[in-house]
Amino acid sequence: MSTITPPLQSDGATVAGGASPEPAKSAPPRNRLYVLDGLRLIAALGVVAFHWTGVDIHPSVWGKAPRVLMPHLHRFGSYGWLGVQLFFLISGFVICMSAWGKTPRQYFTSRVVRLYPAYWVGVLLTSAVINYWPTTRPDRQHMSISDVLTNFTMLERPMGVTEADGVYWTLWIELRFYLLFAILAVIGLTYRRVVAFCGIWTIAAVITGAFPNNDFLNSITQPEDCPYFIAGMALYLIYRFGATPMLLGIVGFSWLIAQNRIHITEGSYEYEVAHHLSWPVMATLSGAAFLVMLLVALGAFDWVRWKWLSVAGALTYPVYLLHQEIGWALIRWGREHHMSPKPLLLCCLAVILLLAWIVHKYAERPLSRLLKRLLDSPSLTLPRLDPPVRRRA
Repeated sequence: MSTITPPLQSDGATVAGGASPEPAKSAPPRNRLYVLDGLRLIAALGVVAFHWTGVDIHPSVWGKAPRVLMPHLHRFGSYGWLGVQLFFLISGFVICMSAWGKTPRQYFTSRVVRLYPAYWVGVLLTSAVINYWPTTRPDRQHMSISDVLTNFTMLERPMGVTEADGVYWTLWIELRFYLLFAILAVIGLTYRRVVAFCGIWTIAAVITGAFPNNDFLNSITQPEDCPYFIAGMALYLIYRFGATPMLLGIVGFSWLIAQNRIHITEGSYEYEVAHHLSWPVMATLSGAAFLVMLLVALGAFDWVRWKWLSVAGALTYPVYLLHQEIGWALIRWGREHHMSPKPLLLCCLAVILLLAWIVHKYAERPLSRLLKRLLDSPSLTLPRLDPPVRRRA
């Protein structure tokens, strides 16, 4: 997912609260971390590879099982789902960075403006393809008007409604992280508060994870996914204030938990790829994501200044939103016209990238500006006192 992260800039603002002393290091300069845009692109392409070449339970897409049609690509794509974990790591880092020094209202506005405009367009386009494109999967349930409208809330999963696109399940995870992080946004972010938040969340998730049948507690603490968000927040503290044994310990401890949680999630992915997945490969790729993000936090990639990465980063979210169902429809169409797998994959990727650029430029950006103006309107400010009662004659 992430798919699904805010603009990658450090605000360099004064820390709110002031009660807890911060480590003696000035805030980093207001430079865009281009390397995070590149990592988001890598994560997105990994997820695309998983759905287009790794998933083996929809034979109607390719007309033949991908493991038979393209065995080498299938073995690689089978592990592309780990891009989601990289998205979550980046999300924890960037949310902490973008919320530092912001008011709760600014935090709320930034999340809504970042997530919803492209998502609304993605829901409409994907639903249109599912309902009206002749080469969509025959086993795909059509979207009713009520389903589409419910999807607009991004709360379709807890409301028991089918997502327009299966990849949207990660957005519900992100939303719950944002709601938890809102606690810090309200009281003000400081070094000590973020560290305490990481520790409390880790303990709560481990405890509630021991009770897998308690859906309520598990939906709040998210024991399978929280290690990535927690590590991301600690990594931002390293980036902003410098490495300490405590912060490095949080990152390392989070990875230890994450590699264990892979055992819980691997079953569903093995079902989708229709074969066994290697734990050493999964743990190595997960560890590599943690290591790369640690190097980012330590400044090892500050030399990366390729401006084209900002464009790639901007397209990542629309690509994530559009690639699965629309991509499968394109693949099915290409196979019906006897296209071979590798050229078809390249053509589909080009189409999705072009569509993502169109959505970003002509829908996401103008809608985001409009939505931000609406949310920043003084008319939406809550009054300090109750307004006078309107008495009717």
